[in-house]
Order: sequence, then structure tokens, then C-alpha cells
Amino acid sequence: MSLLSATPHQPAVTEREARQVAEAAREQDWRKPSFAKELFLGRFRLDLIHPHPMPPDEDAQRGEEFLAKLRDFCETKIDSALIEREARIPDEVINGLKELGALGMKIDTKYGGLGLTQVYYNKALALVGSANPALGALLSAHQSIGVPQPLKIFGTQEQKDTFLPRCARTDISAFLLTEPDVGSDPARLATSAVPDGDDYVLDGVKLWTTNGVVADLLVVMARVPKSEGHKGGITAFVVEAASEGVTVENRNAFMGLRGLENGVTRFHRVRVPAANRIGPEGAGLKIALTTLNTGRLSLPAMCVGAGKWCLKIAREWSSAREQWGKPVAFHEAVGAKISFIAATTFALEAVLDLSSQMADEDRNDIRIEAALAKLYGSEMAWLMADELVQIRGGRGFETADSLAARGERAVPAEQVLRDLRINRIFEGSTEIMHLLIAREAVDAHLSVAGDLIDPEKSLTDKAKAGANAGVFYAKWLPKLVSGPGQLPRSYGEFHPAGHVDLSGHLRYVERSARKLARSTFYAMSRWQGRMETKQGFLARIVDIGAELFAMSAACVRAELLRTTEPHGRQAYQLADVFCRQSRIRVEELFGRLWSNTDDLDHKVVKGVLGGAYTWLEDGIVDPSGEGPWIADATPGPTERENVHRPIR
Repeated sequence: MSLLSATPHQPAVTEREARQVAEAAREQDWRKPSFAKELFLGRFRLDLIHPHPMPPDEDAQRGEEFLAKLRDFCETKIDSALIEREARIPDEVINGLKELGALGMKIDTKYGGLGLTQVYYNKALALVGSANPALGALLSAHQSIGVPQPLKIFGTQEQKDTFLPRCARTDISAFLLTEPDVGSDPARLATSAVPDGDDYVLDGVKLWTTNGVVADLLVVMARVPKSEGHKGGITAFVVEAASEGVTVENRNAFMGLRGLENGVTRFHRVRVPAANRIGPEGAGLKIALTTLNTGRLSLPAMCVGAGKWCLKIAREWSSAREQWGKPVAFHEAVGAKISFIAATTFALEAVLDLSSQMADEDRNDIRIEAALAKLYGSEMAWLMADELVQIRGGRGFETADSLAARGERAVPAEQVLRDLRINRIFEGSTEIMHLLIAREAVDAHLSVAGDLIDPEKSLTDKAKAGANAGVFYAKWLPKLVSGPGQLPRSYGEFHPAGHVDLSGHLRYVERSARKLARSTFYAMSRWQGRMETKQGFLARIVDIGAELFAMSAACVRAELLRTTEPHGRQAYQLADVFCRQSRIRVEELFGRLWSNTDDLDHKVVKGVLGGAYTWLEDGIVDPSGEGPWIADATPGPTERENVHRPIR
């Protein structure tokens, strides 16, 4: 295999080596049950999510009390239009959130935090994110992937005592992994941390450092060289942002999230005490991935908030706007969009609350559930916002300031569309999430048959793997032939008197889970070692699983609301509509598993990159500026002004 391009300060890495780094970082064992993992294996374990888990009364009361205070703050202190115009969150808003304790929502009370559950932390993010998404991103980056979360899981007691009280009340934190030429391929990480006595010396450049412009504390991923007494490898450090040699060289600007404090940070001979290392050397990527297991739930929380807002605006506008003698909502073309927004918002909240409550209980392994929530939430929220803009017509494309200037309600629909677009890229792009989830989904197969398709394994190893695979599949495959989904009375508790019938949807999920598992097996048999290159197929497998998970969560949530809330009947209706919409998407995805243009697409791509279609680009001018595609990230002293501005 050819080497990937590498600069002198950046390690040259083969494709296989890159995969080995990623594989070593992922959690290898499954010590707890996983609903989603079982789903991909064709086993519909409804018992793992139903009855819907519930938070203890004490946690719920504490959470509701904080939400009431936070709502008042959002309604009276946050001017989202001002943040959009000035592309900056006022310091007094951030300081107000500090005083409220919002920096410490997930931090234990013994360190000065609020000690909220994941469920209520996510509700808070949805609330703040609806007021202004950039604020939601600031709080999320600080607590979900910044200093508090990795220290909570991997930090020493001394580190927790030192840093968590600061993070709970005063200090903003950021997470620094990405580099100008390193994104989802961390094997090429170039930032170095060279041991020197009781310190490490950091050199390198980090890109897209959310909160980095205003952060006080940083979690930095850097490569420690292997040497005597040092295992080496990618390692995590807590770094004081005010340290000598740390420079924020640029505050980046984006199409959305205009208040986001995201920058480029350079490290030049920055000394970091060894006591600030999180975990052992070489554990950095594992720490990052483990942190993201629940950290990813913060993003779909804000997607739920966006869905709720889209529904509110769609309802109010479609009632007021008349066309051809009746409100536009009652025209089928618009009504279908409103139904999609309502049903999908219900399902997203069901997925989020279920995953969050499972994270709080810690009974299940939710690494796949959280990843599915992130993937599905970011994709569906974008679609809902796009539909809202379409419902609003020209007013959807017009800015809120322009609407207000000519005397109409300042509805920032186009802003929400811009703000939501990053969610399909943040914290693992949709394409990377497909691959990550697919790897976990086929883990059972690789565990028993992986050596069969590994070109570096010996014939003895392959023979042993073949025998193990034979035993596994002899037991597994027959169970995929039939199940409760074929019995007309299965899941009867989801068809209570006076309500629509949801039991049929759960039977469909059970049947489809088995079909999904069979499809995965057929594909592995067909492509074997080339399976990992079939990214289109794997993406569709994952998307089917996401829909089945969402359908399951929607039905379970509807049943919970039927027994605990006065709007149970309406919840059943929304779950029914969502499942019917979802089933149409699932059937299309199943069809596209085997009937698609993947091979033809590959040929066209080769032609495009080979210059065969450059004639198609005639007749335009390119307004792009000059400069390299990827900025130079050679280590060394900065040549730019430090734009770091801690908020006090």
C-alpha cells in the first residue's frame, strides 16, 4: 500500500497502520448488554428498554428546579439576535451562566457542581441551544468533551480536586484533537509531547478548537515519542491555556454558530507537568472515544431543541398564513411537512431520553446507542429545519433582521438551518459515524471470523477461525429465520384499548432486525476482506439500524407517556405516524443494499480525479482566493498575535 502524504513533522502512516491505531483505541469488550448491538445481530431485546427507565424522584426534582432557573435566564438575559449580529456572546451572558452553575451541570456536587443526570443535562442543553445554539455549543464542548468528562472517568483524585472545582464555576475548557491535516485519522497526529524531567514539552498546531479562544483549561492530545521508560503514543494532557508558548492564532468564522469561540491554537515549547497527564501514555485516543460514548448525546439534545422550535414556528405560521381560502397547513403539500416535523421531533426526543436514562443507570453499554442518536439526530434535525424554511417560503430565506426591518416577526429560520449544518460534521461526521457504528455492529462477526479475512494471518490461524466461525454461525443463523415478529399477537401491551396499535410496528422492527442481520452476513460472505471498502453498503446497514432504534424508542416512550401523562393518546398517534414514515425509509434502504450505483460512482470518481470530465467545468469563474488547501502546521514559534481572551 502507498504511504499517505506526510510532512517532515508528521508521521507517514499506511492505511493498515491507521486502522490498527483506531482499532487499538476502541473499547474491545462488551461487559454490559447493548440494545443496539443486539439489534444489529438480529435480536430484538425489547426487555432492555421496556419498561422505559425513569430517573429517581430526587434527581428529577433537582433537575426541574435548575431548568426553571435556566429558562428564566434564557428568556431574560440572552439576546440571540445580538449574538448573531455581533458574532460574539457577551461576556455578561457567559458570566451569568457561570453564576447559575451552568458550567458545572455534570460535575459532582462535592466539587462544586450541580450533579445533574445526563437526562437533565441534555434537557438544559436543548433549552439553552434553543435560545442560541452557539451558547449550547459552548456549554457542551466544556462539559461533554472538555476537561470535566475525561477527568471524571480517567483522572486521578488529585486532578479532580485541582481542576473540577474550577471547571464547575469559573474556568471554561476545550478539547484539542484535530489538526490542519489530521481529522478522523488520528494515526497521523503531529503534535508532540516530549518528556523532559518531570514535564512534557508540547509542540504543534491544533485546528477548530471549540472554546479555545476563551478557554482557561485545555485537554490536548499529543504524541509522546517512545523512549526508555516511556511507552509513548497518543496521550491526553490538561494544559493551562495561559501557559507560556500557547497562542490562539485565529478566531475562526463559520456559516452558522456565529457566536462560537473556535480557533487555531499553537503550542511552542509549552511545558506541562507530568501530573497533568490524563491516564497512561498511549491511552489518549481510548480516553477520547470513551469520553464521547456519552458526550455525543449533547449534540442530539440540541437537535431535539431545534426540532421543537421548528414545530412551534411551523404551527403558528401555517395557521396564520392563508392560501386559496384556507390556512396553508391544510394544503397537503405543507401538511405533510408539518407531520414529518412533529413525528420526527417526538422520535428524536424518545431516542435522546432513552439513551440518556440508560447512560444514567449504567446498566447497559450505550456506545452504539449514543452514536446512533448523534447520527440520526443531526441528519433529521437538518431535514426538519430545511422543511421549515420551505414552509415559510421567501420569509424562510430572509434574515430575522430583515423581517423585523419591514415590520414582520423576526423568525430566524435561515439561521437555524445554518446553525444546524455543522452537526453533521461535529464530533464525527455522518460518514465517520457510519463507519464507527458499522465496526461495532459487525464486532461479533469479526470476533469469530476476523482471522479468516486477515491477509497477515497464517493458515493455522485461518483454520482455527474457520472452525470457530462454523460453530457460531451454526447456532446464530437458524435464529434469524423466525421470531415474535411473525406472531400476530406479539407485543400486545402496545395496543391498549382506545389507542392506535403500535404492536405491529414492534413486530416489524423484530422482523427487520433479523433481515438486517441476514443482509450483513450475506455481505460478509460475498465480499469478505473487501467488506470494509463497501462504505455505501455499510452506511445503509447503519441507517436501517438507526431507524429501527428510533421506532423502538418512539413506541416505548409513547407507552410511558400513556401511563404517566395526560397526553398519552397523542403520544401514541405521533409514534404511529413516525413509525409509518420510518418504515417507508427502511424499505427503501433495504432495496438500496443490493440495487445501487456504488460501483458506477467509483468509476466516475476515478474519471473526475483523472481529469476526464474537466470539460464539464467550462463556462464558470472560480471566486476562491489564493493559498494552499491545507495551512502549514510546522511546529515553531508563532508569528501572529495571540487572540486568546479569557472571560472573567
